[in-house]
Amino acid sequence: MMNGKPFDTTEVGKMFAGFTFPGFDVEALMTAQRKNLEAFTQANQLAVEGFQALAKMQVELTRAAMDEASALVRDWAETGAPEEKLQKQATFAKKALAKGVNNARELVELAGKTQTEAFDVLNKRFTESLDEITSFAKKETKKETKVAHRQ
Repeated sequence: MMNGKPFDTTEVGKMFAGFTFPGFDVEALMTAQRKNLEAFTQANQLAVEGFQALAKMQVELTRAAMDEASALVRDWAETGAPEEKLQKQATFAKKALAKGVNNARELVELAGKTQTEAFDVLNKRFTESLDEITSFAKKETKKETKVAHRQ
């Protein structure tokens, strides 16, 4: 960790500033690597935020389920006839099943959204990286052509 930043490439870039590598653009490489690290950091941040939202949602769903179960137990204890108790249990079970399926769907959608957002950041950077490699190759080909024409 340099300058309080993980993966700070500024210092590494300064170390190689005086060196020249024929046919190799060190500054462009350092810029590309910096962008890669930024993309990984952003994707990681999105993943962490998504998982925090998932955990929060699970806690809220669990709390709501416990409140509903407590209400059912209180209601069940107050009801006198066994037929009434059975009917209330069946109604509660239907509602609980529907709510459970809906909650599971919401959790899966949130997890999928989190994964998609993080993957999109990495995919975008990968595509940009391929474009940068292509431009590096074009620059190198142009340099080689100019050198060949001079000779």
